[in-house]
Amino acid sequence: FSVYFRKLTIGAATTGVLCGILIFLGIGYAGLVLLAAFFLLGTLATAWGRKAKMQLGKPGDAVQRESGQVLANAGAATLLSFVAIVFPAYKEVLLLMAAGSFASATADTLSSELGVLYGKRFYNCLNWKRERKGLDGVISLEGTLIGIAGAGVIALIYKLFSVSAGGMVILVFAGLMGNFSDSVLGAGLE
Repeated sequence: FSVYFRKLTIGAATTGVLCGILIFLGIGYAGLVLLAAFFLLGTLATAWGRKAKMQLGKPGDAVQRESGQVLANAGAATLLSFVAIVFPAYKEVLLLMAAGSFASATADTLSSELGVLYGKRFYNCLNWKRERKGLDGVISLEGTLIGIAGAGVIALIYKLFSVSAGGMVILVFAGLMGNFSDSVLGAGLE
């Protein structure tokens, strides 16, 4: 469906399927549900407010995702799932780590795609000076909170499959830190 609706290139869809297979083999249904949740939330956030984003020069929904973008968002979970295949005794901690990577990817995607629409004041994350929205490394409180909510959704899904009591807090924190570190990299390198 993703290729038909022009969300992913054929290569990206193939990469996604291969990641999904390895994730399932390594950490099971929990990993697949986490992958699907990230993809669904990210796709919806990217499509939301498309016209307003286009006016800002953010093509978002108009651009098909490529294999590199799939690996950037699902690569860590895929690698961790491969480790779980080789070392099944560590499956539970590797599931938490994979969920952390999805929490980070979800927080980053939602905060950037929706923060630009709902943010009120925008700041460069390196020097905290006011900036124009839509620039790399520019964040807003509203976007950050949306990202935290996205990480919270991933944490709730993780909790459905795990007995870990502290896992949810860890995942929300991982989402926040992943989101912020991506903004710092964006401000510093782009």
